[in-house]
Amino acid sequence: MVPIRDNNPISITPYVTYGLIAVNVIAFLYESSLSPQYLDGFLHLFAVVPRELSSSFAGISVNQPVPEWLTLITAQFLHGGLLHLGGNMLFLWIFGNNVEEKLGYVKYLIFYLACGILASLTQWYFSQGSAIPSLGASGAIAGVMGAYIIRFPKAEVLGVVPLGIFFPTFRVPAYFFLGFWFVQQAFYGIASIEMPTNIGMESGGIAYWAHAGGFVFGAILGPALGLFSDKSPDKAW
Repeated sequence: MVPIRDNNPISITPYVTYGLIAVNVIAFLYESSLSPQYLDGFLHLFAVVPRELSSSFAGISVNQPVPEWLTLITAQFLHGGLLHLGGNMLFLWIFGNNVEEKLGYVKYLIFYLACGILASLTQWYFSQGSAIPSLGASGAIAGVMGAYIIRFPKAEVLGVVPLGIFFPTFRVPAYFFLGFWFVQQAFYGIASIEMPTNIGMESGGIAYWAHAGGFVFGAILGPALGLFSDKSPDKAW
């Protein structure tokens, strides 16, 4: 199921959401300009490497110019491919603007980054010895979705189901679409606990625990930051 849009109009210009999308796209264009050799080093430096993060937490130097704790932020703006980037930005485009309107620009940015950090830490907890870089905006965007589902559970989501040459559309409430997505991520995360892997995330390179963790933390942090307050557009800051 791929979302196309929701029927949840806003009355502000979502500058932060637009800015986050722009930064992600620019970062990906820069990644694409690097040779495979330099790209590998770049990702290892700015993405989260669970084993190095574990060493950092233990007070052991990993001899990297970028502090490991900082990668919990920088990794949120890196992607492993065009589909990875496109899928994440689509979800951010659809669900981010409404959360931004309710939280206000500054709180929304803090919320987004905090969800990304907590999502990465959730994934790290289940793969502490991995040496493979973990990256992507998925955890932060999962946080946005977690906030969206509790604030706008009945908002209608228009989506499409790719079936070969057919693309039937559907309309479902947000609680169904996003709830199904969360259950799916949690299920795959639990199933992967006993699955041997050497890719640092889960089977197929998907960080299911980051998705599930980000979603839960978003549902918690959103209300704490004022998700249910009636903020008028002129007080969006």
